[in-house]
Amino acid sequence: MSNTDRFRKQAIAADLEEPVDEARNLATKLGLDPYPVKYWIIDYDEMNELIAYGGFQSRYPHWRWGMQYDRQQKQGQYSGGKAFEIVNNDNPAHAFLQESNTVADQKAVITHVEAHSDFFANNDWFGMFTRGQSDEEQVNAAAMLERHARAIDEYMSDPDIDRAEVEKWIDHCLSLEDNIDQHQVFSRRLDIEGPAGDQIDEDLAAKLDELDLSDEVKGEVFTEEWVEKLEGEEGAANFPETPQKDVLAFVREHGKQYDAEAGRGVEMEEWQRDILDMMRAEAYYFAAQKMTKVMNEGWAAYWESTMMTDEAFAGDDEFVNYADHMAKVLASGGLNPYSLGMELWEYVENTTNRQEVIEHLLRVEGISWRNLTEVVDFDEVLETLEPPSAIETIAPGTLDSLEEVPDEWVDREALERARNGEIDVETYPWKVLTYEGLARRHYSLVKRQNRGFLARVNQNELERIGRYLFDDARYSSVDEALEEVDFAAGWDRMFDVRESHNDVTFLDEFLTQEFITENNYFTYEHSQATGQFHVASDAAEDVKKKLLLQFTNFGKPTIAVYDGNYNNANELLLGHQYNGVMLDLGKAKETLKRIFELWGRPVNLLTIVKEVDEHDIEVAKRRNREPEPEERGKLIRYDGDSVATEDVSWEDVEHLAADDVDYDTKPDEWLA
Repeated sequence: MSNTDRFRKQAIAADLEEPVDEARNLATKLGLDPYPVKYWIIDYDEMNELIAYGGFQSRYPHWRWGMQYDRQQKQGQYSGGKAFEIVNNDNPAHAFLQESNTVADQKAVITHVEAHSDFFANNDWFGMFTRGQSDEEQVNAAAMLERHARAIDEYMSDPDIDRAEVEKWIDHCLSLEDNIDQHQVFSRRLDIEGPAGDQIDEDLAAKLDELDLSDEVKGEVFTEEWVEKLEGEEGAANFPETPQKDVLAFVREHGKQYDAEAGRGVEMEEWQRDILDMMRAEAYYFAAQKMTKVMNEGWAAYWESTMMTDEAFAGDDEFVNYADHMAKVLASGGLNPYSLGMELWEYVENTTNRQEVIEHLLRVEGISWRNLTEVVDFDEVLETLEPPSAIETIAPGTLDSLEEVPDEWVDREALERARNGEIDVETYPWKVLTYEGLARRHYSLVKRQNRGFLARVNQNELERIGRYLFDDARYSSVDEALEEVDFAAGWDRMFDVRESHNDVTFLDEFLTQEFITENNYFTYEHSQATGQFHVASDAAEDVKKKLLLQFTNFGKPTIAVYDGNYNNANELLLGHQYNGVMLDLGKAKETLKRIFELWGRPVNLLTIVKEVDEHDIEVAKRRNREPEPEERGKLIRYDGDSVATEDVSWEDVEHLAADDVDYDTKPDEWLA
């Protein structure tokens, strides 16, 4: 980097010191608890490189990074897309800001980053990786990825190891990067001893002989208890005992490399198992980001908007620029995680605040769930819920009026400093308020876009709240009841949800009929008869089912190991846990070829396909209806030379089929 570039970036960084400090202060006031964040100013090419590298400065040598860099660069050149920032999940987090951003853009991405860092630090699914480490508080992702990069580079530079073979091995491993058990806490797998015939005592060897195990599997038996458990069973033994979703771990522990000259599987080299370990660790590290894309981006968009708009972190001369920035982000095409996520977080806030108000109204004498909508004037309720002018408008000349509001809303120490001129309340009015005061100031139900939300409560919801309401308080009037409302209830609930949910559970809980109707969500289907797409349903159950399919297992097919000694021949049997959407069989066959290299012996895959007779399609077209597909079992096998596909009975695959599925979305239309 030239001195000119360095001085330019240093000047930008100096201008952003105050926004960075104050964004952190505001985020903390709002209840966020992010990791420390280190900000870096980078240029356009550096941004593309970091995006290609997944947000880190150092990754292992591989062609995939160049491909991703080229795609990112072309996206910016030809589709008008622009990356404003990238932040990684680390402690401290590292955020990279593009130097060409306007001041409004920089402020927006700084507030966005602070919310992301809070999500990284407090969401339990991100802890699934760190809890497997010796120090739970320290993620050290950058250090881990740097170690991996150095180790793989050393393997590639080793004169005894073919560089092309290392890259090919990485390709094989990456074909399984989503085939992990992301719902389990990450842990390093123990090394597995090779064939142990010489170490098996005579009694144990006799038991193994009775079980009709192959020689190779005998060496992979872990304990005598395992053998004793199987002793009374007929036929050959299977392992694992239950399907194992962490396919990467299974091939790491039990796989071999295929030796073409010997025509059989042989023990992996140390570097091969080492790379398998590294690829698996990285897959687990990035899993949480894939599992929480909607939640995480929606969370960041929500708090960015709160800070930039509601708290006017964007100055008067920056607001229009920021509004344009945010509109473009939320209006981008496809299933937009920013838009969907932000809408859902606002819905969580609004429904919680509405329930809090309704519960208080139902405790008023003479009001029940049966008559509430008839005897309560919701417009008057909203007027009462408006924030007091003392906290709605804060300026140097209005500070004395804060003496009239509850103490829990005001930071008395900061108020005194503001009176002494130590705090610029004209620019940062939020500094004299507490978390509770800011929740009151930004109470969601009285915002212009949400003013109809309270009155929209339906009779079923009123009955549900009323029937399960503890009668622990009674009020003589509506005004008395509203004085006791917890204005921070919505935010408190959001923080609770942020801690425990992932995208699948988030959508499952909050994607209600009310949300779907108000935000105009619907499902579409592909017609076999017409070859076109059409709107199918706007029912909550259908929309939820369609979306959940796109987010379950990262939107990828769920594959598990069902037998590592299939047919007692050391072959690998995988099963596709079928959810109504069939595999892309072409890609499945190519993936089996990759797995064969990691297993060193034939690989099998059981799956279910849907087949439609051409005659049935023609009949359906004439009758203006959809043909009924027939589901059939298939076994795909790759033995190192060729791929064979054979029909199997329904009994052989019935255990793979889900009970409640959606049959109409094409895999090509799914999110990757």
